[in-house]
Amino acid sequence: CDGAVMITASHLPYYYNGLKFFTKEGGCEKEDIEDIIECSNLAEKKCITKGLVETIYFIDVYSNILVDKIQKNVNSKTNYERPLEGTKIIVDAGNGAGGFFVYKVLEKLGANVEGSQFTEPDGNFPNHIPNPENEEAMNSIKEAVLKNKADLGIIFDTDVDRAAIVSSDGKEINKNALIALISSIVLEENPNSIIVTDSVTSTGLSEFITSLGGIHHRFKRGYKNVINESKRLNKEGKLSCLAIETSGHAALKENYFLDDGAYLIAKILIKMAKLKDEGKEISSLIENLKYPKESKDMRINIKREDFKSYGEMIIEGLKKYVDHVNGWNIEPKNYEGIKINCDKENGDGWLLLRLSLHEPVLPLNIESDSENSINKILERLMPFLSKYEDLNLDNFSNIFEVQLKK
Repeated sequence: CDGAVMITASHLPYYYNGLKFFTKEGGCEKEDIEDIIECSNLAEKKCITKGLVETIYFIDVYSNILVDKIQKNVNSKTNYERPLEGTKIIVDAGNGAGGFFVYKVLEKLGANVEGSQFTEPDGNFPNHIPNPENEEAMNSIKEAVLKNKADLGIIFDTDVDRAAIVSSDGKEINKNALIALISSIVLEENPNSIIVTDSVTSTGLSEFITSLGGIHHRFKRGYKNVINESKRLNKEGKLSCLAIETSGHAALKENYFLDDGAYLIAKILIKMAKLKDEGKEISSLIENLKYPKESKDMRINIKREDFKSYGEMIIEGLKKYVDHVNGWNIEPKNYEGIKINCDKENGDGWLLLRLSLHEPVLPLNIESDSENSINKILERLMPFLSKYEDLNLDNFSNIFEVQLKK
């Protein structure tokens, strides 16, 4: 094919449906879309002869590609065609498009898929939002894994460009843990590769990647941002085989840098089958990953129409405010918003305040390696934020509400 179009609203309600465009070179960028619109509006259009309409069950073609890849890479001596035989793997598709993976991939490979749920597409999402970042969605697959005594649980977002997994003991492997898991697989195959992630990944993850011989490169949030940064590094002759966001968007160099959740899971299943022969579980790959003692993600709403200029003003103001806070300093390598490192006595971690691309929101991410230290960070941050009347700070804890009233 010369091109492709996908109709999707991802995990959003169906009335947000939009179009994703692709060429042989990959997904279209903003500039490409502008060119397409400009061409479609030209007064004089070339005469195009009628073409041929051909129906292709593309999901079958795609599923067979995944099945073939897993078979060849596991290369089981005992059962080449069904290398997942003897495993119980369940999927929660959240009534998105991911149900095909149960019957056209896992079953073909010999897995027991009993307990898979919400595999029939329904754009009203009657059970839960299909989103690996959603707490209800993750609880759903976690409960299903434990109830069905499964070896692995898989959850996809609606259009299967994101994914996460749950281990047999009900442990969620998403966000930083998922990045660590796929990084360990990629670095085994491509030593010293640069792993490009978004800006809110943890300190423990960075240490984990470094311990495996990789290079962790944080960049802007947005899956296209991390993908394009990884592509740029490769053009400069610097090997980068993985671009991944904490949201679950993962794009591998070997797969044309497409953010493809099913391909990500295929890579994990290959490694899972190999580890099974060694008597190990997939979670063993990240047993040395250090988790922060505390982490918190908050969204601060901006109550102004010109939210972008207001948000940028706040971020610039925070850069000056940091000079007056003991033990705080601005991270020199940062690509969006402001990231502040906090020493052991003043938070023992970091915070990142940035402006959302599309919404009137300032997302705030905080991580600490000590207990009860996020409150310590917020206590130092609150006097600054409370000066801005058009910020909605209602989501902060009671201690900060008292300060606001004062």
